[in-house]
Amino acid sequence: MLTSLKQTGKTIGSEINQAWGSLAEGWRELLSRGSASLTQFKPDKGDKPARNSQMDRFPRWSLLAGELEETAGNVVVRVELPGMEKADCEIILERNMLHVRGEKRFQRETSDSTYHMMERAYGFFQRSIPLPRNVAIDKAEAAFKNGVLTVRLPKGEPDRSKLIPIS
Repeated sequence: MLTSLKQTGKTIGSEINQAWGSLAEGWRELLSRGSASLTQFKPDKGDKPARNSQMDRFPRWSLLAGELEETAGNVVVRVELPGMEKADCEIILERNMLHVRGEKRFQRETSDSTYHMMERAYGFFQRSIPLPRNVAIDKAEAAFKNGVLTVRLPKGEPDRSKLIPIS
């Protein structure tokens, strides 16, 4: 019986170590890959949050997952903006930095409900993405489809700035 208990203890210890290792690996990957996509949302455009507003209850941080791909002729940036429309965001290209900013608005269907979980952030945000190459600002294009913003930046030209319209 004592041998059986020792063996069970070793098995449980081994399984706990495996689970802890898996959890730690997941957190390391989230931090290394997702740290740049962690974006702060503010209740208003200013730096100071509005006091006693409905927005005080919402999370202030959320992930705006993205990817940056370089092809032979282009730098392509995709950013997931769920729950937003193209009119809610603005893109500014400044030197080798792409700035995506906008507002994710809170819309409630009814006022007589109670939230038991709130993980989505609302408000104004800005996400800055460093580009690996100089790009041709005048030839930049942006599109918004299914909640994904895609910015196609042809390689070339020296540093300049431009506001890019979204089609």
